[in-house]
Amino acid sequence: MTRSRRQRWQEIVVLQAVRTVMPEDRAGELLRQSATMRAIGSPFVAAVLAAADRQLAAAPRTRAMLEDWPGDPATAAVAMRLNAALHALARRNTPPVLGALYRGAHDDVDGAVRAALHAHDAFIARWIEEVPQTNEVGRTAAILAALMEVVGQAPLPVELIELGASAGLNLNLALYRYDLGGAVAGPADSPVRIAPEWRGAPAPDRAVEVAAAEGVDLHPLDPHDPATCERLMAYVFADQPARATRLAAALALARQHPPRIACADAADWLVQRLAMTQRAGRWRVIFHSMMAQYVDPAARMALERSIADAGARADLDRPLARIAFEWNVARTAVELRLTVWPSGGTRVLAICHPYGAWIEWLG
Repeated sequence: MTRSRRQRWQEIVVLQAVRTVMPEDRAGELLRQSATMRAIGSPFVAAVLAAADRQLAAAPRTRAMLEDWPGDPATAAVAMRLNAALHALARRNTPPVLGALYRGAHDDVDGAVRAALHAHDAFIARWIEEVPQTNEVGRTAAILAALMEVVGQAPLPVELIELGASAGLNLNLALYRYDLGGAVAGPADSPVRIAPEWRGAPAPDRAVEVAAAEGVDLHPLDPHDPATCERLMAYVFADQPARATRLAAALALARQHPPRIACADAADWLVQRLAMTQRAGRWRVIFHSMMAQYVDPAARMALERSIADAGARADLDRPLARIAFEWNVARTAVELRLTVWPSGGTRVLAICHPYGAWIEWLG
């Protein structure tokens, strides 16, 4: 077993242990997510979440919200919401002791987190009410690799349809520069560089022509809005500055090349969008990344039904594909899944880091 594969299985074992052993009640969610963050290489975030668990009594409103959370707090990513709220405060240097912690000026994690929870309980609680917004462009490396697999079945241009597009940064995937384990793609002068650690089989190195791209989101984010950009930046882990730099570059590029995003319910919009005549000689590709967990069961069933109906109408001149970058059912691994029609076959193409830091291609 190679070192990279051995490392991958070590990570899988840790994530499975976290999911199985850590308490699944609301009181244990911050600790569970802390362990997950440590497993995927974000020790500072792990320390902040563990401290928040210990100091949560300092923020009674936030504590009550977490304890009374309706549904599964892991699926709703409430720990990531809390972490982002603290990061947002630190970026504003409020309270100063928290800002100093994030700048590396001291290592009193508990003291800084307790001060923030006590002074900004209402702010943190309001932040947690909002659905997470990451719009992580690192995931586009996996999406592009899946598109390479798609055009390997039929070398046609693709029209992209993204569900849960957020600020639409992933719709601009054709504007980014990639290195997929030595397979390079995208404009050489792009300010957005994406080079995940590539593991497993070689990437399917094929040219992908994106003929059109549009998406839908219930609350689309505007990359021209400073508050929106700040919210997205807060969701980047504080100990991953390269991701923050890349996100800032992607936001700047989106201001120059605004993505097309409809403000609508994804299930309702997709029915109408898929009813539109597909141009012959093109792939229609539906994709989504880390959004399925936020969709309620009824809406998810409606989405599945509309995609299946469109798949039944697909033919060789108007093929359809679906790319999903999502947690598996047990939430032990993020899988890159591809379904194509008219054949209707589904494959797991890769196992991925949740934010795209590495991709293990299964070939």
